[in-house]
Amino acid sequence: MAPSVQSGIQHRSPGKAAPLPSSGRPVARLVAPVIFRLGTLVGLMAVIGILGVVLSTRAVDHLTDELQPAAAANQDVLLDLTSMEAAVESWAASNDPTAQDAYQQLLQRLPGDQQRVREFAADDAQLDILVTRQEEAAQAWISQYADPRIGAPGGPRTFDQQRFELGRALFGTVEDTHAATSEAFDQRVRQAREDAGWRFRGTILAIVLVAGLAWLGVSRSRTRLLSELSAPLIALENVVQKMSRNEPEVRARNDGPKEVRAVAAALNDFAEAQARARAVENRIQHELRTLDTAKDDFVSNVSHELRTPLTTISGYLEMVAEEFEGEMGPRHERMLEATRRNVSRLRALIDDLLTLSKAENRATDLEAVDLIQVVRDAVTDVRITAAGRGIDVAVTAPAEPLPVLADRAMLNRAFLNVLSNAVKFSHDGGRVEVGITDEMGRVTVTVADHGIGIPQAEVERLGTRFFRASNAVTNEIAGTGLGIRIVQTIVDKHAGDVRIESQERVGTTVSIRLRLHAEDTSPLARVVEFPSAT
Repeated sequence: MAPSVQSGIQHRSPGKAAPLPSSGRPVARLVAPVIFRLGTLVGLMAVIGILGVVLSTRAVDHLTDELQPAAAANQDVLLDLTSMEAAVESWAASNDPTAQDAYQQLLQRLPGDQQRVREFAADDAQLDILVTRQEEAAQAWISQYADPRIGAPGGPRTFDQQRFELGRALFGTVEDTHAATSEAFDQRVRQAREDAGWRFRGTILAIVLVAGLAWLGVSRSRTRLLSELSAPLIALENVVQKMSRNEPEVRARNDGPKEVRAVAAALNDFAEAQARARAVENRIQHELRTLDTAKDDFVSNVSHELRTPLTTISGYLEMVAEEFEGEMGPRHERMLEATRRNVSRLRALIDDLLTLSKAENRATDLEAVDLIQVVRDAVTDVRITAAGRGIDVAVTAPAEPLPVLADRAMLNRAFLNVLSNAVKFSHDGGRVEVGITDEMGRVTVTVADHGIGIPQAEVERLGTRFFRASNAVTNEIAGTGLGIRIVQTIVDKHAGDVRIESQERVGTTVSIRLRLHAEDTSPLARVVEFPSAT
């Protein structure tokens, strides 16, 4: 019986080197004896079959080409003699010359038939004796009765009872000897047929016996191969399956043929390499988490540390502006305005950094909220800014609420960023269109503007930290380069996806898709189309 598959599995602590495979017979040396034995048996079957066919063919040829023609010739001898007797009797009764002619023709044909019988009987002593007796009886009948009678006058008046009795007696001897010869021929025909049949049956029996031996040999060889080859391979397969199920401690045993042991050793080496790689990966991940935490702490600390002096600077700027109002020249007014603008830009950058840090690290507190109301709240927040530039913000939404699982504050910030960008990059007096649709269990919020757009080559880079479109920089439109990244992070936290389509000088369309909330909703699928920036 084949060994248990479980015996081909070892459990080893990760990090230990797999032992080198001990020497084992190659698969070729395992299979070669089986193939040799099977080939030998097949060759033996072929030899037996050919030999049986040859012997059977010879027996049939002897029967059909020699024995049966000789037996037929022996019957022709009797037919010749019987016809000669009829011709003699016809001559004696009618004195018809045609009877003499028929007799002479038969007398000339008789030696040929006798010769064919004689040639076959030459190799058979018993049959040769019977044929000789038959020929002697025929010659006695011809010489003592037939020839003298056919040579004497014929007709009814020539009848001689004594001569007639002699002829009948001599021909009776001919019939008796021919009957004995025919019986001998019949026996030999039957014997030849039996020999041919036995040779055929013997051939079949021998082939069946050899086939049985072949089957027995194949069965034993199959069992041995299963034990030495198949079982180790199945064990290797089981090891691979366990490894695929994330069982890093499992190892393959070095059993079986040489090739299987080599594969097992390679598999164990691969598993050891994976274990080392996992250890390195875990260490790197731990270090990355440590660095990420340090980065977040740094961003948070720096942001807080910068906010206080910025507030102080902003306060002093306002005091200076109030105290020296109407007294500063145009140059000082421009300097004061530039300082205010940069303070505001720095404050916005700090706010965005803090928001992004919170979005990346904050545990999302999900609750069922009406997405339409969240969008409308964000629209309300940007309408004042939009109205200052004559920009119309239009909302198209279903009448029924569209519930989603969301952190209201974070999701509101995402929509506020998208809407603020749409207003910021629109032309004065332009229009921003907000559409809300639901289809197949998902709700899509689309924000489209008809502003400056984004160069096609730069669309894929949106969402990278601090990246800003080149035309926005050229047009000196304020921004931190973190707004879209914040949107992506928040939407990703809600298992949604963000899509941006833009054409320069035509406008930009941002689509945010989330899954509708229901009691039987399966876990939310996550489709994120933008690269994560660290």
